[in-house]
Amino acid sequence: MRLTTTLAVAAALAVSGVAANAGGNNDAMMEAPVVMVEPAPAPAPTSSISPTFVVVGVLAALLIAAAVNEAD
Repeated sequence: MRLTTTLAVAAALAVSGVAANAGGNNDAMMEAPVVMVEPAPAPAPTSSISPTFVVVGVLAALLIAAAVNEAD
């Protein structure tokens, strides 16, 4: 009877020792801090007319004005 009690106590201590070290003996792992990144501001609204058309329109106006002045 005494041998069974000793074996039972030894088994209980062995199991509790394994359960206590189940995670290992390493230091507690710290998580990285969460950094909130603010969204970038929306780009400025752009014109619906292409700048190429504006340049071509100005050149056409200058050519028309030059042609009208030469006709006088």
